[in-house]
Amino acid sequence: MTQEELGSKVGVSRQAISSYEAGDKTPEPSTFLKLTEALDQPTSFFTKEDLKTFGDFGPRFFRKSGPETVRRNDACTVLGEWFVQIASYLDDYVNYPPVNLMRASASDTSGRYSLEEIEEIADAFRRHCGLGPGPISNVAALLESKGVAICHYQITEERIDAFSFWNGNRPFIFMASERESGARVRFDLAHELGHLILHRWIEPQELLDPKLLKVIESEADRFASAFLLPRSSFPNEVFTARLDAFVNLKRRWGVSIQALVYRCRDLELIDDAQFTNLYKQISFRKWRKKEPLDDPKEMKIENPKLLRRAIELVLESGKKHPEDLCAEMAFNPSLIETFCNLPQGTLSPRPTDEMEPSLKE
Repeated sequence: MTQEELGSKVGVSRQAISSYEAGDKTPEPSTFLKLTEALDQPTSFFTKEDLKTFGDFGPRFFRKSGPETVRRNDACTVLGEWFVQIASYLDDYVNYPPVNLMRASASDTSGRYSLEEIEEIADAFRRHCGLGPGPISNVAALLESKGVAICHYQITEERIDAFSFWNGNRPFIFMASERESGARVRFDLAHELGHLILHRWIEPQELLDPKLLKVIESEADRFASAFLLPRSSFPNEVFTARLDAFVNLKRRWGVSIQALVYRCRDLELIDDAQFTNLYKQISFRKWRKKEPLDDPKEMKIENPKLLRRAIELVLESGKKHPEDLCAEMAFNPSLIETFCNLPQGTLSPRPTDEMEPSLKE
């Protein structure tokens, strides 16, 4: 919300909201109550100090930048900061897997990678993870085992897939898209992994250049394709350029049909004419937005479990009560539940009628 939008919700001017934010003015009790309701946060969110983080924030790798995305990206930046604070709070009670990602750098002084370098880095990371040449069974679980903290927080009415960043020495991936396609989620995770490995040392101001950002995004896409569909094994399974054959390839490799077609072109398994023909068929069948096997019943969505398990361990140990966690983190309980992939109601209080004991004759 803008200051004007928030002001209209609570019945004060934009200037008053600005004064509250700057600390120049304190809202009246009735106005403060309206603010907590409008922003859907507990009183302690506004009165407590922010939770600590793991260190300084690195650049956030948003897919797009520019005037039309500033507001959305700013909102995502704040959500990412809250996610880091929650993960850091839990770090005092559980031992996360150590961060075990590769470091990569381009040979060119410009910092841009050649296609061959990206292929080699993707192959090297598969070996680093002890993976064979076949499909990766669960990308989310693999990344969490390497110390990457992942959350899936759907941002409605906004066209955003995911973004990633480093905070101190801890990598984070924030999934923001609607959970519709398991294949799309896997590719998004691999794409953000590419950023975390290839682009850790990029300066934030570099991402403001649309042309450079496009190149950086292309590098992350190439890494994702190479990581999920290794050149040493995937080509052996492509035996025809018929579109229907890609459905079975999608089922086996967990990668969308469109990404499979692109990978086939990149590896010169099909020529430009075949690529164009396949994409025309994809459009004709209306597969651009929804492909076969996109139903979660056919291909499951890979959900993060690291932070969920952290909270479960804290609660099971008896070190904290759900109310303690909410009070000390000072966030809306439902927000914590969403960030940590917990069932709704795990931390938030149940309605009184659900807590009353049942009576039997």
